[in-house]
Amino acid sequence: MANTATTGKAAAAQTARGSISSFIERNYRHFNSLALRNAADAYNAHIEKGGKMFLAMAGAMSTAELGITLAEMIRQGKIHGVCCTGANLEEDVFNLVANNEYEKVPHYRDLSPEQEKELMDRGFNRVTDTCIPQDVMYHIEDHIVKRWKASEKTGNRKFPHEHFYDLLLSGDIKKHYQVDPADSWLLAAAEKNLPIYVPGWEDSTLGNVYAAKCIKGQLKPGTMKTGIEYLMHLADWYQKTSRETEAGIGFFQIGGGIAGDFPICVVPLIECDLRKEVKMWSYFCQISDSITSFGSYSGAVPNEKITWGKLAVDTPKFVIESDATIVAPLLFSYVLNR
Repeated sequence: MANTATTGKAAAAQTARGSISSFIERNYRHFNSLALRNAADAYNAHIEKGGKMFLAMAGAMSTAELGITLAEMIRQGKIHGVCCTGANLEEDVFNLVANNEYEKVPHYRDLSPEQEKELMDRGFNRVTDTCIPQDVMYHIEDHIVKRWKASEKTGNRKFPHEHFYDLLLSGDIKKHYQVDPADSWLLAAAEKNLPIYVPGWEDSTLGNVYAAKCIKGQLKPGTMKTGIEYLMHLADWYQKTSRETEAGIGFFQIGGGIAGDFPICVVPLIECDLRKEVKMWSYFCQISDSITSFGSYSGAVPNEKITWGKLAVDTPKFVIESDATIVAPLLFSYVLNR
């Protein structure tokens, strides 16, 4: 017969934890599930010690509506800086104002080239199983271009994300919201004035628009602050933040590519090129669907980063080999004790 006192304590502990957190503690004991739990526990430990956490976000996480959990992570001070692709920057806003017009294609693997062409002819651009209406791109373009032109007129050069911050905080598109604004990670970031870095922004939809307007002579390339200036800003932010934070800054990475490599290299930049001492990243976790492969950054194991002076031997390191749209909401919910 079970000890009622022990059973009562277990029930109380279960009640103290959120249902998702309790589920993970009960079931996630092996393989990638254990890697998720261990990474989340180390994430919490890092934050509890006063550490900061930096998020690197590749892929199409905004279209996957990661903001549902990510926005709350930002609001609760669990994330202190973000590096993302230009697509993730703009697609959070697209989703915010046009979610009802998106079209889902769950059978996307079976689409023929002709069916893909039909989607394009109907004004849709497909991201895996989700089709984004081109109309929303033109809608947001109108609002953003006004801000670019005003920036050029006043000589007040800004970073790409700052124009989005201005748009969201102005309330100009509030009447068009089609999802709960609490689920917009970019709005949460704007409200906290979170530092954001968007390397290679030019390859996004609105980055292409900006380039086209420069080609046509309607804007000057120098109106927008550049990737080099982003990296300079990141170097300043990293040095200042690491000095103020005894526990250091952690690095949580979704996917790979430029969104990850751009910010993580700030440590060797400071050490090797500026010749200044600085703490290495104090935590590292990557959610990846890339296998270890030939010359791939996305598939490189964390220990390879030791040779580049990005991580230390004793840095807590985790790799969760799975779909980020499954893993990230679970891990964030665990950190939030949901």
